[in-house]
Amino acid sequence: MPAGRARPYRWVRGVFRGRAGLAPPATAKDSNGACGVCPVERRTIETEGKYGEIEHHGYREVKVRPVILAGGSGTRLWPLSREYYPKPLLALGTQRPLIQEAICRLDGLPEVSAPILVCNEEHRFLVAEQLRSLDRSDGLILLEPVGRNTAPALALAAHAALAEGEDEILVVMPADQVILDAGAFREAVVTGARLAGQGRLVTFGIVPVCPETGYGYLRKGAPLDGADAFELARFVEKPDRPTAEGYLDSGEYLWNSGIFMMRASHWLEELEAHRPDIAAAVERAWRGGERDEDFYRAAKADFIACPADSIDYAVMEKAGGGVVVPLDADWSDVGSWPALWEICPRDAEGNVTQGDVLAEGVRDSLMISQHRLLAAVGVTDLMIVETADAVLVVHRDHAQRVKDIVQRLKEQGRDEHKVHRTVHRPWGAYERICNGARFQVKRITVKPGASLSLQMHHHRAEHWIVVTGTARVTCGDEVFLLGENESTYIPLGTRHRLENPGSIALEIIEVQSGSYLGEDDIVRFEDRYKRC
Repeated sequence: MPAGRARPYRWVRGVFRGRAGLAPPATAKDSNGACGVCPVERRTIETEGKYGEIEHHGYREVKVRPVILAGGSGTRLWPLSREYYPKPLLALGTQRPLIQEAICRLDGLPEVSAPILVCNEEHRFLVAEQLRSLDRSDGLILLEPVGRNTAPALALAAHAALAEGEDEILVVMPADQVILDAGAFREAVVTGARLAGQGRLVTFGIVPVCPETGYGYLRKGAPLDGADAFELARFVEKPDRPTAEGYLDSGEYLWNSGIFMMRASHWLEELEAHRPDIAAAVERAWRGGERDEDFYRAAKADFIACPADSIDYAVMEKAGGGVVVPLDADWSDVGSWPALWEICPRDAEGNVTQGDVLAEGVRDSLMISQHRLLAAVGVTDLMIVETADAVLVVHRDHAQRVKDIVQRLKEQGRDEHKVHRTVHRPWGAYERICNGARFQVKRITVKPGASLSLQMHHHRAEHWIVVTGTARVTCGDEVFLLGENESTYIPLGTRHRLENPGSIALEIIEVQSGSYLGEDDIVRFEDRYKRC
């Protein structure tokens, strides 16, 4: 199809529908190109009822759209994963952050639309930065005012897809999984697309390699003719060890991956049938939402009123016609430190190391150092993770209890479960260097052309010293430039702003002093990122 040409046709529950006065096209053309999952050449077909589909492998591939669900915080991967810098933003056994891997996972398949990402309001600028890093400005970011699990998140994405005029097949993926064999995954997606195009609800089941007790399971039903897929017999909760061993021996069960495919309209219809309360609340939140530059923000009150539920519980376990496609693609949900150890290359002693690490007589351990020398002697089966403000040491058999440490940090009112020493902002980042009674020191980095908000503080004054770059400073009614090794003072209660007018990063040292130094002591008057 020529670039920019509108598609006036769409599938709705297996029926090809055109807009009033338009007939489906009846032309055909050839286009050469590698499949992306095999060496076979493909032929683009534009015929009645199959507009824009692709004849290949003896059946047809259809246009798909990735939906990346980027909620959650990954508490079992603390201290790397934090509430405001969660697991999807980390590179865990991969070259890129997990969310970038998910965004690119369908690359190489024909007819893939721009991704839809659903994330929490707090993570919006971090997620937008992931798209910019990939030069994927076409992605749509949907903002949830609060987390309501995966069923409402998918409903938001379905409304967004339909609002653009097409009833595409959605490939719904968590943002925090690892799939090392991308080719095998794309093959499974091709199978799933054909089934979803026939009006089926598709889920993907991971071919198990061990009696895992940390995953839910899917029981396979009758095999489907002409496809490597099965009727979905039932969902099974996380089993105990003997039950999991029985599942593995039977060959009838797969791990529940949390990956799904279906038409956008099909999902909304099934949600209306089985959870009309969720369907109605999300529709109100969608219709009452608003565009905000790179984001679409759901109406807050309506979304908060929406019940929370998962895709599995809300629809998949209740609806008929579900199918499961087996997936054998080196998959991991990287849900714990031992899970990361499993997927990473190991040395002769079975150790995974990252950063400045020295090990003597250590076996089958994970050692990650981000800021300091980490030395270990004579230990086995330990997971050791060092960051700028925390060190975790846990035996692999107790790794699931890391979330209990996170809960204790919350109960004690500490910040280590929320943020790292380095905190990312849309304009750049700041690093907390040190703090004490009535003072705090930060290193602030501002991107070229970026600007902090025009703001004031009730309880603190600030001293700024420019280390590199040029700063444009607003202090009260004055606006002036500061170069390297120059400084200024911002009195308590004074409106001020820091900008970087240059072409290189601006770095300053900020010394705060006052009775209260919390991040919530900010009154914003103007902000290009609409945080006022």
